[in-house]
Amino acid sequence: MTTDSTPGDGTDGTDLTDRTDPSPAAFTALLRSLRVWDPQATELPPFHPDTAPAEPLPLFRRWFAEVAAAGQPEPHTMSLATADADGTPDVRTVMLHGADETGWHFASHAGSRKGRQLAARPYAALGFYWTVRGRQVRVRGRVTTAPAEAAHADLHARSTGALAAGLVGRQSEVLGSYEELERASQAAWERASREPDAPVPSWTVYVLEPDEVEFFQGDERRRHVRLTYRRRGGSWVTELLWP
Repeated sequence: MTTDSTPGDGTDGTDLTDRTDPSPAAFTALLRSLRVWDPQATELPPFHPDTAPAEPLPLFRRWFAEVAAAGQPEPHTMSLATADADGTPDVRTVMLHGADETGWHFASHAGSRKGRQLAARPYAALGFYWTVRGRQVRVRGRVTTAPAEAAHADLHARSTGALAAGLVGRQSEVLGSYEELERASQAAWERASREPDAPVPSWTVYVLEPDEVEFFQGDERRRHVRLTYRRRGGSWVTELLWP
């Protein structure tokens, strides 16, 4: 009797028992074994772009609320793409702090790598990926900084740990040793507990004012819906894109 082998299950000669350091063949087999939009974890609802609102913000808020209600882990995390003065791209995961008529808000230290890049090239892109509904949202636009008062309020509305991390500062600088971080972090936690209103001058709220927002809804037959909003003058125009 023969047994059908499935790439990634080990029956094709690959050893998947050591997931901490897989061989090249095991790594490839592992990649091929993974499913996208497993129906046990993902629901792909229909998206009718002709019913979408005239502006992107209401749709973003609705999709955000829907995926949060559906159990999407950390729906407020997003990829932030920037470029340095030479045009070299960079990307990292950050947290969304707000989305309103002024734009999409996030925060960081002005002296961090992202802060320096935004100072040199004040333009960025955001990417959200919400697996529970097979959805993506992409946002591009110019980035400005909010007033210092807004940055202070933003940081101090968060946890003691967030304030402590802000007080440590020096984000993206070279770290000599982990012990140095432990000492600085301990001192910052003590100060944050002692001075809950302690200022962090480098903490900056950035606002991305979008000129383009794309909504992507996955489809099980790969007929994905891509609806793009583009700003023209003082209004928005929409168009569909091939998937």
